[in-house]
Amino acid sequence: MVAVDLEGPYEPRVRRADLGLRVHWCVLPFRVLLVLTSHRGIQMYESNGYTMVYWHALDSGDASPVQAVFARGIAASGHFICVGTWSGRVLVFDIPAKGPNIVLSEELAGHQTPITDIATEPAQGQDCVADMVTADDSGLLCVWRSGPEFTLLTRIPGFGVPCPSVQLWQGIIAAGYGNGQVHLYEAATGNLHVQINAHARAICALDLAPEVGKLLSAGEDTFVHIWKLSRSPESGYIEAAPLP
Repeated sequence: MVAVDLEGPYEPRVRRADLGLRVHWCVLPFRVLLVLTSHRGIQMYESNGYTMVYWHALDSGDASPVQAVFARGIAASGHFICVGTWSGRVLVFDIPAKGPNIVLSEELAGHQTPITDIATEPAQGQDCVADMVTADDSGLLCVWRSGPEFTLLTRIPGFGVPCPSVQLWQGIIAAGYGNGQVHLYEAATGNLHVQINAHARAICALDLAPEVGKLLSAGEDTFVHIWKLSRSPESGYIEAAPLP
């Protein structure tokens, strides 16, 4: 059992999930950490689930008294763990092979509204330099190349609805939106290849089976759909087919 620090004023009209309570296993090349976020801060635990190795308190900074402060969106990339925040910044933590000497190495400033989700995939050599994507409440996506210094490669503009969930697979970005649509983009260029009217209400989450290229979408309409992702061998164009 892991105790999460949820002290602070209770806001009856705001769900706890909206305040950024998230739990995620981060698989690094040399260790596995359990990362929790809340409106108070970021906690990192060893894989046993009870040895806390790091605590990062959130600084409200210039946030107004009525603005919720939270961390949301967690992903591992190489020996880094990236966590999104209410301010639109993404915190990048450098994780050592062992021990608690975790360092906040960088803050990525590509967004102006709260981060909703972060997705990563292992770099596949020179042909796949885009290995991280971040999403926010405006629907904006930022595509990054990870490394000692993260590089912003491209921005994919939003269109007035949030993007609650993103996935990244073989250079394909799958983004689920508040209008029930799933968009598939080319990560390297940001070009839209496929637009799917997947759900009648907002998409809650996307998940991916990377070994077989299957994408799962869950929506507020209570339905779950599965899609098979692929590339045309002739054109290299991204394709998506619904599975029964």
